[in-house]
Amino acid sequence: MKKLKNSKISILVLSLFFIGCTTQQVNTAKSAAEELLTGSSGKLSTDEVAKGLKEALVQGATKGTSSASAVDGYFKNSLLKILMPPEMQKVDEKLRALGMNKLMDDFTLSLNRGAEDAAKEAKPIFVSAITAMTIQDAWAILKGDKGAATHYLKRTTTSQLYSSFKPVIQNSLAKVNATKYYTDVITTYNKIPLIEKVNPDLNDYVTNKANDGLFVLVSQEEANIRDNPSARATELLKKVFTKENMSN
Repeated sequence: MKKLKNSKISILVLSLFFIGCTTQQVNTAKSAAEELLTGSSGKLSTDEVAKGLKEALVQGATKGTSSASAVDGYFKNSLLKILMPPEMQKVDEKLRALGMNKLMDDFTLSLNRGAEDAAKEAKPIFVSAITAMTIQDAWAILKGDKGAATHYLKRTTTSQLYSSFKPVIQNSLAKVNATKYYTDVITTYNKIPLIEKVNPDLNDYVTNKANDGLFVLVSQEEANIRDNPSARATELLKKVFTKENMSN
């Protein structure tokens, strides 16, 4: 079919040359013929915008969650790595000073392993929010700033992610021994004479940090799709994410 269409366009162009049309007239006629034969004006429909944005968000969310849930997805990513809760910094310093480096290192590693384990739960939550996107949401994202898609996902998924993540984080922390390490750390520290005892909510802290890390990765993927043509994996993404469409 494509060869037949191209043949018809070529015949039209040659015919116009033979009857003395200018190059500009020939090109104009060629463009018109292409539109007639392909049934497309080259302009985006509202359906294409919505579908393209959803493709982009699913692509970004899929890559982001896959990266976060991999081994060392948090631990070896300096932007995501979960460190001690602020109120435990003094615990870390004190116990390291007492020679308990391994205990503290194991505890930090376990926090990140818990987040990596929980990140597997994020993709269906993201996809559900993306599926519910309206035409108005899609246009706002396309015309918005470079973080518009990430802001949309934050607005529509943060609460659900937290609710879904928290029990998973709790189980994950137990599974990777973070809960045990935490109990050991706090018990050891609180036995030191004349210190102010601590007992932060570890599940809440890791859950929030795990969520924050996911949005860092989604934001990176969004920027990549907007700025890097080679990252647009489908023809529709290539059509939707052009400078002309994003700036009009």
